[in-house]
Amino acid sequence: MALLETRNLTKEFGGLTALNQVNISIDQGELVSLIGPNGAGKSTLINTITGMLEPTTGEITYAGTDIVGMEPFEIAQLGVGRSFQTASIFPDLTVRENIEVAAFATEHDSFSVNFFRRRDAYDDVRARTDRVLEVIELEEEADDAAEALPYGDKRRLEVAIGLATDPDLMFMDEPTAGMSPSETDMTVSLIRDLLEEQGMTIFLVEHDMDVIFDVSDRIITLDKGEIIAKGTPDEIRDDPTVREAYLGGEEV
Repeated sequence: MALLETRNLTKEFGGLTALNQVNISIDQGELVSLIGPNGAGKSTLINTITGMLEPTTGEITYAGTDIVGMEPFEIAQLGVGRSFQTASIFPDLTVRENIEVAAFATEHDSFSVNFFRRRDAYDDVRARTDRVLEVIELEEEADDAAEALPYGDKRRLEVAIGLATDPDLMFMDEPTAGMSPSETDMTVSLIRDLLEEQGMTIFLVEHDMDVIFDVSDRIITLDKGEIIAKGTPDEIRDDPTVREAYLGGEEV
């Protein structure tokens, strides 16, 4: 049984069909990447799966559970984490506090200011935060204000916030966007660690095709809300339909 599966997933906004009969499946331990031109529906697909949007029609199951209609925090509690394409950190909080807030909110359904008065009572949240800081390699910056971090570290903190929900499946939305080559290499190394050492399943949205072909087990190509190709990196690289839709016919 697939860990995540969508069946005939459709999302309409008025007269616009953003997703049309999308069928995907992701197995435990896989890294599946989603590619496609701007406006293809990639963010809509992630938002629909993670509960930010409700599908017009279709089914979504996670570990055999129907998650359509669930709130985002309920889906997160099942084991689905997410890092966002745009900044989702609290700049005035420390690195540690950003991670603690995410861990606490997932366990307790919502954020409460009481958390800051009583967070020492939450041993599990503190322990999870320490584990995430170690995995993400931000232990030395734990007490720094998030706004003071270099750009690459801010993006890693966004991933850490997703990891704080203790996910089995992690959605990563453009994790290397705007990064230098060295920062990108560090992020790719982190992705490999999450797969190989942490046993995580990853659904990756990324524009850097070198990263996509380097880390993916399978690639799904979306265009105008429809899946036009699925396959291994080699199969997608050689697919003329993908080249036409994504790169105007040029070789990937």
